[in-house]
Amino acid sequence: MNISSRFSVAIHILSILEINKTGTNTSDFIASSVNTNPVVIRRITGMLSKAGLVEVKPGVPGAKLAKDPGDITLLDIYNAVNVVEENGLFGVHDSPNPDCTVGRNIQGVIVPLFTSAQKAMENVLAAVKLQDIIQDIEAHEM
Repeated sequence: MNISSRFSVAIHILSILEINKTGTNTSDFIASSVNTNPVVIRRITGMLSKAGLVEVKPGVPGAKLAKDPGDITLLDIYNAVNVVEENGLFGVHDSPNPDCTVGRNIQGVIVPLFTSAQKAMENVLAAVKLQDIIQDIEAHEM
């Protein structure tokens, strides 16, 4: 199991909105870049809009960033598209056997480790700006 692809698609959407900011960024155009259905793009763009990262105006084709890419972190994007619930990156099996030494104690031992690992990942995402991603994309084009 892996993290939902909504996260990478959201980064893709926001990057294309900035790189193509003088163009018309319709869901069809973005979908062709992501190689997915425009409905998927509209759904994720709606989530990004609700989080205040994208501006979409009814009746006007296209969208644009609502913030400077230097003010958007990957953690903002990650949270916007509801990749996982808080402290929910790692699932823990329900109802282990309380009559077993391992079953009785496993959750109390691994949940703090899982919480720490998720926090470490979120700290890394908080340190990376959308602008960093855009600069890397542009550098790869040269």
